[in-house]
This record gives sequence, C-alpha cells and structure tokens, in this order.
Amino acid sequence: MPDQRPPTLPTGELPSDASVPKVVVSRLSLYLRELQRLEAAGQGTISSGQLGTLLGFSDAQVRKDLGFFGQFGYPGVGYRCDELIRAMRDILGTNQPWPVVMVGVGNLGQALLGYRGFGRQNFSIYAAFDADPAKVGQTIQGILIRPLDDLPDVVKSSGIRLGMIVVPAQHAQSVAERMVAAGIEGIVNFAPVTLSLPPQVQIVAVDLAIELEQLSFAVTSKLAKAAAESAQTPAQPLVQDGAASA
Repeated sequence: MPDQRPPTLPTGELPSDASVPKVVVSRLSLYLRELQRLEAAGQGTISSGQLGTLLGFSDAQVRKDLGFFGQFGYPGVGYRCDELIRAMRDILGTNQPWPVVMVGVGNLGQALLGYRGFGRQNFSIYAAFDADPAKVGQTIQGILIRPLDDLPDVVKSSGIRLGMIVVPAQHAQSVAERMVAAGIEGIVNFAPVTLSLPPQVQIVAVDLAIELEQLSFAVTSKLAKAAAESAQTPAQPLVQDGAASA
C-alpha cells in the first residue's frame, strides 16, 4: 500500500528566502486563502488542477510552486486541505501569532485597525502610534493610540518584529528609521515613497495608486489590441459576389 502518512516539513530544512522567487511566495498566500475558503465550505481534498483553475494557474504551476518546499499530496487523492493549510502556515511562518506595531492613525490607519482579516492569518496590531497630540490618548478599535516616543520601549519590551507605516510620504523615511532603530525587522509601507533602509530589513510597499495604474494599463492595452484587430479585419461586402441586383 502507498504511504498514507501526512507530508511533513522537517524543522530547519526549509529553503532560504534567496532560493524562492518572491512571486512563488505571493502565490502561496493565494493558495492558502483558497484552501481556507474550501475547508470552511466543507471540502476535504483538492487536486492541483482544481486549485490552479480556481486561481487562474496551471496544475503544473501549482505543483512547481509547492515543489520548492517539499512533497505534498497523495496518489489518487490529491491534496488534503487541512494538511496543506498547516504546511503552508509552517512555510509562511503564520503558524504562530505575529504582533505588529503601526505608526499613523489617519483615515487609512483607522481602517486598518478595524480590519478583521489580520486576525484570521495570525496577525494583530499590538500597538498604534501617532505624532498628532489630538490623536494620542484616544482608543480606536480597542487600541490605545500612543505617542511616537513610546515606540522603542513597546517594541523592545514586547519583542515585536513587524511594523506598518501609514503616514504621509514626507514622514515615512524618518518613521522607518525609528522603527529599525527600535528593532523592527520587517515593514509594510503604505506611504507612496521608496524607503532606504539597511538590507537586513525586509520591506513590502503597498501603493494603491500603483495597483490601479497596473489595472488601467491592462484595460487600456486590451482596448488598444481590440481596436487594432478590428482595423485589420477587411470590411465584408454588403452583396455577395454573383448575387443579382434587384
């Protein structure tokens, strides 16, 4: 009989981040979300072809992506959703809670404080900071807004390693430097500016305007292609050759 033991990821044998393309890690997050949705709907197993179809990828792409991290699945069964979810959480590091500090409690910051999706993936905004005295001392979504000067003590006393920057562009670099000095190792930057930080600090930029630009480019290109194809199509005669005139 084939081995029916669940696949495992031995501790310390994951590939280094340098050996895994970032686009693969991005797709892992998509796979995880889809598997969680399927499991919540009561589905126990799925094939690489089915998972790829749901997300617009080929089955070969799904298998290649997972192949960076080990062997998964069972012959004739496919992937067991619960096992693959656990394995992906191990890979992504979300099998443990991740407290996050956030600097900037404007409109976007307040919306992020209320976002429940963080908790479903084991992230939580542990503390929020702002330089505006009018905001300091307020409690928003159950989080006390603290002065920015408290950042180093909170980060060090709680061992926090992740941070989010949600401040105007002109303040983002200085806030990032204060985060790094406090011990933050990974930053999600919502400010529309490129940060210059030490190479050991991981940065993810989230610029919603850029995302919209990518969409507008895709739609514009599609329309331009359709227009070019239409212009190259020869006009059809109104009367077929050999047809008698009235």
